[in-house]
Parts: sequence; structure tokens; C-alpha cells
Amino acid sequence: MNSDQVTNTEAAWIAGLLQAGDSFYPTGSYAHSFGLEGLVQEGVVHDRATLRDFMLLSVVPALRQAELPLAAQAWRALGEENWSQVGELCRLSSALKTAKEARLAADNIGRQRTELIATLRPHPLASEYLKRSNAGGWPFSAAIAAALEGRVLGAPVPAVLAGVYYAAVAAQLSAAMKLLRLGQNASQSLLTELLQQAPVVVAAAEQVPVAEIGWFNPWLDIAAARHEHADSRMFIS
Repeated sequence: MNSDQVTNTEAAWIAGLLQAGDSFYPTGSYAHSFGLEGLVQEGVVHDRATLRDFMLLSVVPALRQAELPLAAQAWRALGEENWSQVGELCRLSSALKTAKEARLAADNIGRQRTELIATLRPHPLASEYLKRSNAGGWPFSAAIAAALEGRVLGAPVPAVLAGVYYAAVAAQLSAAMKLLRLGQNASQSLLTELLQQAPVVVAAAEQVPVAEIGWFNPWLDIAAARHEHADSRMFIS
């Protein structure tokens, strides 16, 4: 009888990505609505139908044109240890967030996730990233932290992007359940509809060149900026 232990490497990175995408993973993202609370306060998003419009017309395009391409480009640059490109992507990620709250939220979540990677999964790539980031004063980014974690786990880029997509839409719907009269069945049916679009969105995001990364939505940015000065707030952003 052969007693040699057999390891499935795909199961290892799949389990790691599931852990990183779970709300139990302490990145602090549960404390942010990423502008949704501001839109609810403005009365723009007030029920499932308007939430669905917001997700399809604002959240998904922003993922396709900004967060997912950033993660894809960072995954490639980290694989080549092209540190000048990694630094440029960190700065680009921060510059694309025009509202102060969104910029600070991305920096805090990215920093916490990066430091968590270095603690939970000691790896030369994570150590080198932190050293260069601190030395260069690079802003932290949730998308680039996800790419780093994918590289450390050995996950392919489509899986990393799918993880970023799931975490983003699930976090928004989780926040919506606290802000609106939205039940679990209604939120899960909307989540299912959004996840059905993931393969097309991920494939499109992989093809976006660095020069074309970006998504501008003044509607959301203005709501996020107003949220900073709201009299009462449930979420940080």
C-alpha cells in the first residue's frame, strides 16, 4: 500500500481564495458601503429595483474597467517582479478614487489585507512588496492586495479576478441589507444574477490595457463626498 501523501494544489489555492473572500476575513471591508449609504440618504437607491440598477450600471462597470484590470495587471507585474510597474499601479489605483472616503477606505482595506497576507502566509513576494511599498510610500490598494494574495497562493488570474468580483458585489449587497428593506431571498437572487455575469466581466477586464484603466461616475462620487459630512452614518464610507 502506497502511504505517500497526495496533494491537490488547485484545492489549496481555491481554499485560500474562499478564506480571503469570506466576510469572516478581517480586512475591515464590512465597515464600508463604498458610497451606497450616500445614495440611500439621497433617495436615489430605495428598493430592490433601484439597487439592481445601481449594481448593474455603476458597480459592475467600475469592476470591469477599474478594480479587476488593476488586479490583473498587478498579478502580471508581481509575477515578473516588475516593481516599478507595481508601484505605478498602486498610485493609479488611489488616483482613480476621487472621493476622499473611497480613497481612504481602499488604502485601509488594502493595507490590512497586505499585512494579513504577510502574517498568515509568509512568502518572499509578500515581504518584498511590503518593504518596497513602505520605502516608496505607495498607497495601498484592495485590488493589488488581492493580486498579491493570488500570487502567494499560486492562483491563476481568472480565479483572482472572480474572487475580487464576488467580494465586491457581496459586500455591497450585505451593506444594502442593513440600509434597505431587503430580505435574504431578494438579496441572494440579485447576487445570483450578478454572479452569472462574472465570466464575461472577468474576461473583458483581463483585456483592458493599463492606459485604459478607469471608470468615472460623478453620481456616485458626489454622493460619497456628501456622505463624509452626513449628520449620521452607519458605515465609514
